[in-house]
Amino acid sequence: MYKILEKQVLSDVTKLMVVEAPQVALKARAGQFIIVLMHEQGERVPLTIADYDRAAGTITLIFQEVGKSTIEMGTMNVGDSFKHIVGPLGHPTEIENYGEVICVGGGVGIAPVYPIARELKEAGNHVISIIGARTKDLLLWEDKMRAVSDELIVTTDDGSHGRKDLVTVPLKEILDSRPGRIKKIWAIGPAIMMKFVAGTTKPYNVPTIVSLNTIMVDGTGMCGGCRVVMEDGAKFVCVDGPEFDAHKVDWNNLLSRLAFYRSEEQAATQRFKDHQCNLDRAVAEGVR
Repeated sequence: MYKILEKQVLSDVTKLMVVEAPQVALKARAGQFIIVLMHEQGERVPLTIADYDRAAGTITLIFQEVGKSTIEMGTMNVGDSFKHIVGPLGHPTEIENYGEVICVGGGVGIAPVYPIARELKEAGNHVISIIGARTKDLLLWEDKMRAVSDELIVTTDDGSHGRKDLVTVPLKEILDSRPGRIKKIWAIGPAIMMKFVAGTTKPYNVPTIVSLNTIMVDGTGMCGGCRVVMEDGAKFVCVDGPEFDAHKVDWNNLLSRLAFYRSEEQAATQRFKDHQCNLDRAVAEGVR
């Protein structure tokens, strides 16, 4: 059992949990993920590790409530425990002293980009971070990103905080103003955001890495649910990733696959929201 030691409500749909998982924390590295099973009847949910504390034996998870499983996860509280956590999984980020680098985080993707920026900074890189969200309320970890960045640019779609821009606008400005100086770029966020980051950086021939969060079941490469089409053939996010060359991803195929089970997910979410515990129902009927 993996006990929840801390919970923060970052927004109406975004939750942070610090979980006791000493073996995972011991081996976790930037860029890796875990698979969470809430209970025996639960769904296996892949989540990128937002942070880890080897001394305390904890990992930090940040997630948005976008479907039945993550909504249910959001109802868990301090003292509750996950049934299983498997990980760390996937290949860690390749950290070197590249020179000037850019880390782009969109929405909840800011969380997993944080340990990457931190390790790049510790390796001696000049780290430029661009973080963005739809509104100020959905922006997270600005102070933490500032602490591990040499330069930080903040954007919101509606202009409620920072610049009123998409993250690709300052990204292009930097690439234009510093020709040949940016050696590598990492981008994590919604798939559509990563697609446009890839389109922005490709003309400049700057290596760009994205972390893909696809449909995933077993996390071992056996089910094929996380298949992603690349220029050089199909890959599996769980064992070949989660990081890939953004310029080689078939983004249209990826976006299409992400929508495969949307109607089923919506139906499951509605059933969960409509469900009433039999005990609660009996108590309510007894009161009447």
